[in-house]
Amino acid sequence: MEKMRMESIDMTAQNIDKIAALFPNCITETADENGRLKKAINFDVLRQMLSSDVIEGDESYEFTWVGKKAAIVEANKPIRKTLRPCPKESVNWDTTENLYIEGDNLEVLKLLQESYLRKVKMIYIDPPYNTGNDFVYRDDFAMSGEEYAEESGQLDEAGNRLFRNTDSNGRFHSDWCSMIYSRLMLARNLLTDDGLIFISIDDNEYAGLKEICDEIFGEQAFLATFVWKRRASSALDKSKCSSDHEYVLAYKMKNFTAFRGIDKDYKGYSNPDNDPRGPWTTGDLTVGMTGDMRPNQYYDLVDPKTGKIYKPNYNRVWSYIPESMAELISDNRIVFPEDTNKRPMKKRFLSELDSSTNPQSTWMDNVGMNTESTKMMYELFGKSFFSYTKPESLLRALILQATDEDSIVLDFFSGSATTAHSVIKQNELDGGHRKFIMVQLPENTGEGSEAGKSGFSTICDIGKERIRRAGKKIKEENPLTTADLDIGFRVFKLDESNMNDVYYSARDYTQGLLTMLESNIKPDRTDLDLLFGCLLEWGLPLSLPYSSEKMEGCTVHTYNGGDLIACFDENIPDSVIREIAKRQPLRAVFRDSSFNGSPAKINVGEIFKMLAPDTRVKVI
Repeated sequence: MEKMRMESIDMTAQNIDKIAALFPNCITETADENGRLKKAINFDVLRQMLSSDVIEGDESYEFTWVGKKAAIVEANKPIRKTLRPCPKESVNWDTTENLYIEGDNLEVLKLLQESYLRKVKMIYIDPPYNTGNDFVYRDDFAMSGEEYAEESGQLDEAGNRLFRNTDSNGRFHSDWCSMIYSRLMLARNLLTDDGLIFISIDDNEYAGLKEICDEIFGEQAFLATFVWKRRASSALDKSKCSSDHEYVLAYKMKNFTAFRGIDKDYKGYSNPDNDPRGPWTTGDLTVGMTGDMRPNQYYDLVDPKTGKIYKPNYNRVWSYIPESMAELISDNRIVFPEDTNKRPMKKRFLSELDSSTNPQSTWMDNVGMNTESTKMMYELFGKSFFSYTKPESLLRALILQATDEDSIVLDFFSGSATTAHSVIKQNELDGGHRKFIMVQLPENTGEGSEAGKSGFSTICDIGKERIRRAGKKIKEENPLTTADLDIGFRVFKLDESNMNDVYYSARDYTQGLLTMLESNIKPDRTDLDLLFGCLLEWGLPLSLPYSSEKMEGCTVHTYNGGDLIACFDENIPDSVIREIAKRQPLRAVFRDSSFNGSPAKINVGEIFKMLAPDTRVKVI
């Protein structure tokens, strides 16, 4: 019977396996820190396999910084952590498909690698801009919190891995690049093959971010740099430019085809003559004279009803030669005016036009500025706790371009939860069923801050409450059309592993060690903790429905109708095991202590072989 890892996947080992599948001759063995053999790559052979011209020396085209290699290693390291469900802080826990996750986003992204691999249609992030006043993540998960605080002195008062990155820091840009690089490496794995990522940024790190995205997603994946006007211009020192804009970088995955486009305004279309082709408007029937115009495009155009003669205006000619013009007249596509002082025009039918246009790279007319988001916070809270939150209209414009009606939208720098609010609002407007995943570090707001005075101790507290209030407001304003609108969210909090400190990773287990362990699960962990921990490892989404039932005194959990059935009780009777097996779930999981010794475990295996041979069975 398989043992569950209860840790995030080892990205390095996965990458080595991928290379081994392509170039098996490049795989060798080396000893780890404990002297055990493990797979490794012979990079000299790999370089030779990839090119007849090996790059030697230190001259090559690349974007690098101090700490880049460490950032790559950090992204690939597995962690022994979990996401603990918090139904009491959630809204509509049993029915919602939305998620709100509290914790360091690098660690959370690692835990989501299997459950949401290639499932997220759109990612939007608004990371720290590295202005010299931002708090930036410092990632070193190999150390305990105490060791890190001792050695670096750069943890905040709550022990979070944040420090204020001022421009006096010798690694000012490098620290920021390392922070964003490792997170984008992991985020890319979650995007669907036709997905998009949007990243807000300003001039401070635009150049570095563009280089990093070109490397992670590929230069060919670059779609656009949208320019967003964030505020009205203000008077500054006359020697400086008033910077009133920010950027949104857009990158695509390989199968992305095109933006949805921006809907045109058809207010000027009508059908006064009941033309069977539907509403129409008029357009110019002439073009400016150029060198390639034919001489026969300059002629007298005669109204067949009145005999009135029209000549092209000065320096212009008719758009069509006489023969083509005659066909248009007979097809009722030319409008001759009743007022003979006006000009003939061509009918342009709504049914024959494209319904949308490509979005422009400047977002000014159809999205709001920071003042819009400030106004929204006042509507919800009576005050604003943030100075630079993005407006809902900007996020909804991006959501419209990048998503289908059932897409998943991820924001792992959630902040005030504008993205979640925008997803709910867009679903209300078009009847969609988009789902959101918000990830935010529970940063302290500070007792003296407006948020602290209002009872919000962390940014997460504000974000969750905003979603609650925004959802309630949307439902109250549109009760007839929002009956089925999902305004809920399941809350999860990043925490240490469900397993005791005596827990070893699966590869460390020996028979002698197993006999020494009485219980490998922490006493404060519930069945729900264990269930969702198993979902993460088995790669199941965290938003699906589940049920729990009593079976001969044992609690049996069924996830999504049989994707997984779990029972974490002690000494489970064979009759319960048989009933679970008869239901033929795709996966089944039990506690190691659910069985009284190895013979009982062997018996469980035999029961499943007989009644549910296709079920994968594991223990924790």
